[in-house]
Amino acid sequence: MPSKDTVGKTLGVALALCIACSVVVSTAAVMLKPAQEANVALDRKRNILAAAGMLEEGRSIDEQFESISTLVVDMRSGRFSEEVDGENYNSIAAAKDPDQSSRLEGGADSANIGGRRENFGVVYVVGDRNAPDTIILPVRGAGLWGQMYGFLALEEDLNTVAGLGFYEHKETPGLGGEVDNPRWKALWPGKNAFRDGAVAIEVIKGTANREGPMAAYQVDGLSGATLTTRGVNNLVQFWLGDDGFGPFLSNLKAGEA
Repeated sequence: MPSKDTVGKTLGVALALCIACSVVVSTAAVMLKPAQEANVALDRKRNILAAAGMLEEGRSIDEQFESISTLVVDMRSGRFSEEVDGENYNSIAAAKDPDQSSRLEGGADSANIGGRRENFGVVYVVGDRNAPDTIILPVRGAGLWGQMYGFLALEEDLNTVAGLGFYEHKETPGLGGEVDNPRWKALWPGKNAFRDGAVAIEVIKGTANREGPMAAYQVDGLSGATLTTRGVNNLVQFWLGDDGFGPFLSNLKAGEA
């Protein structure tokens, strides 16, 4: 008696099973996308609050974030802008689009962000937009294994660091990954970003001299992670400098943002 398990039937069953699985996976992805996007947004808010030293565990993140305004800065003029919606604007994607970004000529790309900087940046303000109690700036740049993404917060004088934190990086655990160590992050609050109008804060190799004349501007490097240390130093200086948020901070101090 001939076998009913022909090659055609076997392939047909396999194809039907593949189609069914594809439909299930696609449906699940579509249904879960809103929840995933909500979790990403919530994690971003958590990291912004943490960088500013405002995170209170046990309280609703959304409730805590109500005191923070999301605003847009035209990076070319250094002033606030209403041209794009800060809530839905993706500055990292914009930096890759020649129509939405500016080329960093020569050695301007000291943070190695890809040679282009977005034309608009999103900042987070606590208090009055023209005289903020705290302002949180998104920062990014190359580490040892890839881009590091984080937030740098400044106090109302727009000079004193309130905190620094990274929400995404590929650094080696125990070495460059120490950027997540609370003890290292605790070294940042109270440091000064500028000296006589120029970016002065730096992450040095080794340990800063607590009694030296530059103590207020220096942060200890990460032990055994020279390239990550250099990367953090470069990205902080870049985003506080002339090609980053430097012009905006100067305008804000002068009441002209």
